Amino acid sequence: MSEESEKWFKIAVEASRRYGGKVMVLPKVPVRSLQDFSIWYTPGVAAVSREISRDVDKSFEYTWRWNAIAVLTDGTRVLGLGDVGPEAAIPVMEGKSLLYKYLGGVDAVPLPVRASTADDLVNIGKAIEPAFGGINLEDIESPKCFYVLDKLREELKIAVWHDDQQGTAGAILAGLINAFKIVGKRMEDSTIVFIGAGASNIAAARVLIKAGVKPGNIVLVDSKGILHPEREDMDKLMLTNPWKYELALKTNAERRRGGIKEALVGADAVVAASVQGPGVIKKEWIRSMNKDPIVFALANPIPEIWPWEAKEAGAKVVATGRSDFPNQVNNSLVFPGVFRGALDVRVKTITDEMIIAAAQEIANFVGDKLSEDKILPTMEEWDFYPRVAAAVAVKAVEQGVARKSTGWKEEYERAREIIATAKLMIETLFGKGLIRNLLGDLA
Repeated sequence: MSEESEKWFKIAVEASRRYGGKVMVLPKVPVRSLQDFSIWYTPGVAAVSREISRDVDKSFEYTWRWNAIAVLTDGTRVLGLGDVGPEAAIPVMEGKSLLYKYLGGVDAVPLPVRASTADDLVNIGKAIEPAFGGINLEDIESPKCFYVLDKLREELKIAVWHDDQQGTAGAILAGLINAFKIVGKRMEDSTIVFIGAGASNIAAARVLIKAGVKPGNIVLVDSKGILHPEREDMDKLMLTNPWKYELALKTNAERRRGGIKEALVGADAVVAASVQGPGVIKKEWIRSMNKDPIVFALANPIPEIWPWEAKEAGAKVVATGRSDFPNQVNNSLVFPGVFRGALDVRVKTITDEMIIAAAQEIANFVGDKLSEDKILPTMEEWDFYPRVAAAVAVKAVEQGVARKSTGWKEEYERAREIIATAKLMIETLFGKGLIRNLLGDLA
């Protein structure tokens, strides 16, 4: 563990103790006298309930449901910690809820649950559907996460999203779109190697194929080596991980065998989301790639290869999952805008095409600032979030999965106002001392 990481760990523990958590619930309506409760509660509330009982979609009009999501987890794969249980997952789900509000204006509720099986988690998702406009699945072990996402997308009529899959896939796609612009190659015709075949890389491979990358040009490497149809564990994979099995059948047209070293020969890009480095990817393996290779080393906190080592080996564009290096590939660039747009048009599902639209909008936002060290915006450039919301909302309407219609400009202006208001509310509470500064002696 690095000294810098240890410092932040100590600060985070003490800050969490002082604040008692990161989020809370606040009223959004005026309460000036007892008469106001006649509107917000009894007797007036009965009329609102009657209206919704006649048409449940009015719950999106008359209640918080239009802007509320659950951040649902069983705590089986929390950050880099693994299976720590639902209680220990609360701080992470709170953090996600904080980002949702500040960057997307979304009211997100941390909801770690005790669920023994994948079907238990699916049933919980189905049970809470009436309370929310969407569900963000988070930190669920693989391959359980694939089953839960597919099942809930199939059975629910609200936005369901697994951020470790779709969010990371969207960020990877956005980064690759701009990285391939830098190196002057067509992503669709390039060879792309994925090191690690967990939730993020399996989802990213599937999304890249949907975005036009030839399946045969993709090579996946897991802990046992390169995936290919003749591998000795294919029968087992078919039963235990059909999502990985499907990719083993359709990718790797050259039928490469071996490990990371063999996979990288002649490749144009590598996306690593595997185990902490350094040394997982070696400099000499980068040298065996095609001219001007793209290297995404996304393990946290230590990437599979240090960025400067990749550059020394000839990499043209290097990205990591860290904010202290150039080109951070992180799902925080994706989920706030996606859910803002999805909620605003009251979607019945989130499609792969909506993720691709979000990635393209994120990539386009960089514009004339595009360079080897600037392939993605940062969270501080917050105006791209309403643009992502607009792209997602328009795509949802186009695909017929939205309950409401909108245009790009209309949704951009709406999303921008909602996000700006959320930021202003938080900043105002801080300025008034209602959110107290308890961090003064920690940093």
